[in-house]
Amino acid sequence: MGRAEERRARQRGGRRAAPSHGRSSRAAGPRGIRRLFTWKKILGTFLGLCLLGIGGFILLYLLIDVPKGNALAQEQSNVYQYADGTPLARTGEVNREVVDLAQVPKEVQRTFVAAENKSFYGDSGVDLKGTARGVLNTLSGKGKQGGSTITQQYVKNYYLTQEQTVTRKLKELVISLKVDRQMSKDDILAGYINTSYYGRGTYGIQAAAQAYYRVDAEDLSVEQGAYLAALLQAPSQYDWATASDGGKRLVKQRWNYVLDNMVEEGWLGAAERADMEFPVPEDPAGAPGLEGQTGYLVNAANQELARQLVDQGAATDTEEALARIDRGGWTITVNIDKKKQSQLVKAVKDQLTGKLDPDERKVDADVQAGAVSVDPKSGKVVAMYGGVDYLKHYRNNATRLDYQAASTFKPVILAAALEDGAETQDGDPISADTIYDGDSERPAVDNGQRVGFAPPNEDDVDYGDVTAQTAMNKSINSVFAQMGIDVGMDRVMEVAEELGMSADLEAVPAQTLGSMGASPMQMAGVYATFDNHGKKVTPAVVGSAEHKDLTVEMPDPIGEQVISREAADTVTSVLTGVVDDGTARVSVRDNPARGEQQVAGKTGTSDENKSAWFTGYTPNLVTSVGVFGEDDKPPHKQVPLYKAGGVDYRVNGGGFPALIWAQYTFGAMGKVTEFDLDTDQGAAVEPDWTPTSEAPSEEPTSESPTTEPPTTEPATEDPTTSAPPTDDPTTSAPPTDDPTTTAPPPTETDEEETPENPAAPGNGNNE
Repeated sequence: MGRAEERRARQRGGRRAAPSHGRSSRAAGPRGIRRLFTWKKILGTFLGLCLLGIGGFILLYLLIDVPKGNALAQEQSNVYQYADGTPLARTGEVNREVVDLAQVPKEVQRTFVAAENKSFYGDSGVDLKGTARGVLNTLSGKGKQGGSTITQQYVKNYYLTQEQTVTRKLKELVISLKVDRQMSKDDILAGYINTSYYGRGTYGIQAAAQAYYRVDAEDLSVEQGAYLAALLQAPSQYDWATASDGGKRLVKQRWNYVLDNMVEEGWLGAAERADMEFPVPEDPAGAPGLEGQTGYLVNAANQELARQLVDQGAATDTEEALARIDRGGWTITVNIDKKKQSQLVKAVKDQLTGKLDPDERKVDADVQAGAVSVDPKSGKVVAMYGGVDYLKHYRNNATRLDYQAASTFKPVILAAALEDGAETQDGDPISADTIYDGDSERPAVDNGQRVGFAPPNEDDVDYGDVTAQTAMNKSINSVFAQMGIDVGMDRVMEVAEELGMSADLEAVPAQTLGSMGASPMQMAGVYATFDNHGKKVTPAVVGSAEHKDLTVEMPDPIGEQVISREAADTVTSVLTGVVDDGTARVSVRDNPARGEQQVAGKTGTSDENKSAWFTGYTPNLVTSVGVFGEDDKPPHKQVPLYKAGGVDYRVNGGGFPALIWAQYTFGAMGKVTEFDLDTDQGAAVEPDWTPTSEAPSEEPTSESPTTEPPTTEPATEDPTTSAPPTDDPTTSAPPTDDPTTTAPPPTETDEEETPENPAAPGNGNNE
């Protein structure tokens, strides 16, 4: 080596021997990172992980065997009992009958494949993407997976449980691969349709065919099979007999999806498909032992328990929870007081159903009643009336949400005003004594601008200037329309939700008339919260639920303070005026059984007289009663109640509902009690009535519609014709039975209570 080369070598060595801090600085830079994360290292790590995963899966495949079936039909019955421990009901064995696939028409078999897994006949039994998504959803707490194959669903139904864990999902994957190799596709499909849950307490296609169409599986049409296949996605939500308008729309979409997939797969001709019509299922036929009110109580208990199973993570959704309950093994104690339950049923019979005569009046066949009674101190549902008979009318009128709350919503508006210290347009604080213009069709205004809403009062009566107390007593629509705008409709609906009404109600002026759907259960909870001084009451049907494999902790029905005690007590004080000097005075105030009992409450009657309500309370008992018009023939549309039960014209809240309430409450309440109110407002503080058998002098004396029956349309006041033109679509959109999404329009306004309407033939009671 020459000198020059030696010198260059020493220089290179000198650079290598440079200070360590310089080398560290360069190593920490981008070049150092690149040396650490080379593509070879990344690829090697990835391949290593893949090999590790493959090795782990091979180990799982070798270790996990196909287990014995869990035999759903061998599960125990459910036992239901009253609050005192006496028997209420015992459900029968799981309603399932296994049929051979050959007994199911080929086209019907294919409806299930078209609905759930079009690649079924050619796949390996698993959907790796769907399974991976399910595992990630489980790890992240996002709930139920989608995309499982028919084989995976059969494995979950027959070999495993419904729990949502990573372990269970991995077992499902391995067992599905093995089952697909060991069984024919026909055997897998037969297992799937025979073990799936279809709602109405049925497992398997044979039981479902009988429950929904009264035929055997071998006699199902393609249209009917497509409905049953669509039903599997959400049996409770998609059951035509109880589905909301939204649920019916979704199941029809699913039904069309199934048939369209069959056309796409070449299993159904396009021309044949085009001629198919949706096959409306038969009404449910209740099981023996669920006659009378028993089935309604059992159904309500199951629904409440299902919600709790979902809330505590024992099921991913209501459908899965209900299927788990229907498998049996439960001992469920309800809060129903056996004596009060009998008193409520008797009151409905004495004051309503016993007076109905469909042979004499066709409308009497369309009358339905629902009621819920709650202890406001504990939140327990002590009595419930769901309908005339669970085996004759499957839908529970006590929990249905498709009839408008009407004027029973007005106290919620007042509660929101009092809670927020709201002011009128003139800057006056809103209280029981605040003066409002009570003229009919008075345009509502906001900051000096008309909002396009001018609802008529009952019988178009002009009241002039009135206090908020008087407006509540007489249920004056125009006053509460303006009060809602003064408070702010967003805030009104927020308070409504806090009190227990449905969430996501549309905040439009029409809601001041109670145009949203509600149930007696909901309204009993709202008024129980008033009675409980503003502490939230969520009515509870279930006291306890026990299962050999699961411990269920039922939530406390009494929640947090949602409105102040002063606001709640002021509403109660004002509502005593409705009884003592308002629309419930004859049925409730003057009822001989009342004695000295203090009562608060509110009547409600919807436009076209499709519903009538009375929700009232004493310090220790809250009861909401609704009477609904429902066509007794499928598809059971809402219909008017005019002249039902022999009334001269309109069925008002102060009639049948208030009479039922009074007989039940005054018989069941026990000792006479007084409200303990923290307020200086309202009728309970300053009574504005004089006990007398005559109607107050300020009552409207104009000719009553009870003397002249309707000529063409029953409704006498249709706000869509009397209100000024508006661009607000909520004032003209057609009514909807789906209260959980958008609110119905103000065409269902409050045909409210006037004293001229007899509550029953010849009894002289006026509302």
